[in-house]
Amino acid sequence: MERVCIIGAGPSGIAAAKNILDQGFENITIYDRGSEVGGNWVFDADSGHSSVFETTHIISSRQYSEYADYPMPPNFPDYPGHRHLAAYFQDYARYFGLYRFIEFRTLVESCEKTSGGNWRVTTRQGRKRTSRIFDYLVVCNGHHWKPRYPSYPGRFTGKFIHSHDFKRAKPFAGKRVLVIGAGNSACDVAVETSRVSESTDISMRRGYWIVPKFLFGVPADHLHNRSERLLGFVPYRWRIRMLQWLLKLMNGPNRKYGMQEPDHMLTETHPTLNSELLYFVRHGEITVRPDVERFEGRTVVFNDGSQRTYDAIVCCTGFEISHPFFTPDLIDYSSGPVPLYLRMFPAEHDNLAFVGLFQPLGCIWPAAELQAKILARRMAGLWNPPPDLAAEIQKEVQHPDVVQLDTPRHTITVDYPRFRARLLRELPPDYISREPARRNAGAKAVSPRNAVRPVRHRARASGR
Repeated sequence: MERVCIIGAGPSGIAAAKNILDQGFENITIYDRGSEVGGNWVFDADSGHSSVFETTHIISSRQYSEYADYPMPPNFPDYPGHRHLAAYFQDYARYFGLYRFIEFRTLVESCEKTSGGNWRVTTRQGRKRTSRIFDYLVVCNGHHWKPRYPSYPGRFTGKFIHSHDFKRAKPFAGKRVLVIGAGNSACDVAVETSRVSESTDISMRRGYWIVPKFLFGVPADHLHNRSERLLGFVPYRWRIRMLQWLLKLMNGPNRKYGMQEPDHMLTETHPTLNSELLYFVRHGEITVRPDVERFEGRTVVFNDGSQRTYDAIVCCTGFEISHPFFTPDLIDYSSGPVPLYLRMFPAEHDNLAFVGLFQPLGCIWPAAELQAKILARRMAGLWNPPPDLAAEIQKEVQHPDVVQLDTPRHTITVDYPRFRARLLRELPPDYISREPARRNAGAKAVSPRNAVRPVRHRARASGR
């Protein structure tokens, strides 16, 4: 029986396990360094493992974030918080009987190819090290865990942290705070600290598109996906320009907020969804600053010559792609395009796959679920990749779903509707017709106040 190792019990890891199990593979081991299912969405203010903070909500809507096989309860809010999501992922794992395969508090130290082509996986639990041989390795360790710090001349002598370590706004009460970045984390952190700080500034190196979470009363991703379906005959760039015009109409020009005007199209950077930042800026609670030029103790000098003294800096500057359990000569995706077919299969190893190693203009989880279905079918001999996999990977790298600015943040971006369509083409033709039936599956209501407790669906298999 095939021995399968899955690294990570987050949203992608549990989707991989469920679908591999569906194809009859029972000899599965899932390693996770945490103590519960859910990955980054299990809020933990002390361990430093989680990337969410106390008030984090998802930036994609409920309807476009759920698994097709397991819809979110209809009483979940349009943008669920981390408590809702942790409960959802944990109930998914219970419903599909995945807990019995998971070894928690287990760090994967190394994955090496054996002379026979299998994988020797070495793990550590406390002081105990164990090595086991597996026939197939599925990597789902995520890409939002190793912070990328900015590099500026000089040294800042106040509190200097990355958003990964930001858990609550309370420690910043009465402080002068600078947030570096303009992505989703940066805007959320700036809004939260501004509620308690003496002052909060946000440093942006360029002009950005700030997208409200709701447009015409519906979540923003609903509008984007509807435009794909209804206006598919309109050239893509024209549709994006229409959305840009709509944003300018609703927000007004960036200069009204002290921000630079965007010098790129809406999809050329990862969208920033935030309905509060601009509101707080216009109310004087947040001040926009240009890019940092250098540090001088607690003083920050900006590239327009202005300077200000701060007590704390929060760097919201993204994450590095890292797989420390591989040697660099075997797998190293830390820079440049990531050479994987369908963002999951490398050309060099036919018993290795990555699930969830992409950054969509949308949500990862539904597309990771489709990846998991393709992976499971490949393992079962029901699907085969193209014969010349290396050539197909190169074609995919040269013709991405969406062209973005050349920065480390954009090496794994996909456009959700287009990427989903590509994945669906690799699945049986009746999959789409079955999908709505899954989406209509019943789910009991869950009180948001008690959302940390499991969401109750009818259990299919035994749990822990």
